[in-house]
Amino acid sequence: MLHTLRGHRAEISSAQFNWDCSLIVTGSMDKTCMLWNAMTGLHIATLKGHSDEILDVCFDYTGQRIAAASSDGSARVYNAETKECIAELQGHGGEISKICFSPKGNRILTASSDKTARLWDAATGHCLQILEGHADEIFSCAFNYKGDIIITGSKDNTCRIWH
Repeated sequence: MLHTLRGHRAEISSAQFNWDCSLIVTGSMDKTCMLWNAMTGLHIATLKGHSDEILDVCFDYTGQRIAAASSDGSARVYNAETKECIAELQGHGGEISKICFSPKGNRILTASSDKTARLWDAATGHCLQILEGHADEIFSCAFNYKGDIIITGSKDNTCRIWH
C-alpha cells in the first residue's frame, strides 16, 4: 500500500520512522516538523517552535521523544505523545545540520556550521560538552552502538573520533 504524506509547505529535509515503524516524523524548510501515522499516512500533529528551516529530525530508541535541528542554531526535543516541546538546546553559533540520540536515549548529539559538535542532556537540554577541533562546518555526527564513542564528519575533509 502506498501513502503520500502531504502537509508541509516547503521541501522536506529529513524523515524517520520510530522503532516499531508506527510513526514517522518529517522536518521541513517550512520551519515545522510533522508527525504521521505510518500505517495510514494520516497527519497526527505539527510540531512548531523553530524560527528557521528544520534540517534534521530523529526519534529516540523508544519512539517517545523526537529531536529537531534547525538553521536557527537551536534544537528542540518534543514528547511524541503530548506533542509538547520538553527541552530547547541553545548554544551553537550556527545552524545545526545533524542531530541524534544516544543508544540509551539520555544524551543528544548535534553537529553545527560553527565547527563544533555538542553533547546534551536529553531530559534537561543542558550542554554537557563541546567537541572542538574541526577546521570547518560539521555535517555529520553519530554515536557508536554502546554510546560511549562519537564520530563527527566535517567540511574540512576529516572525521574525528571522540572518546
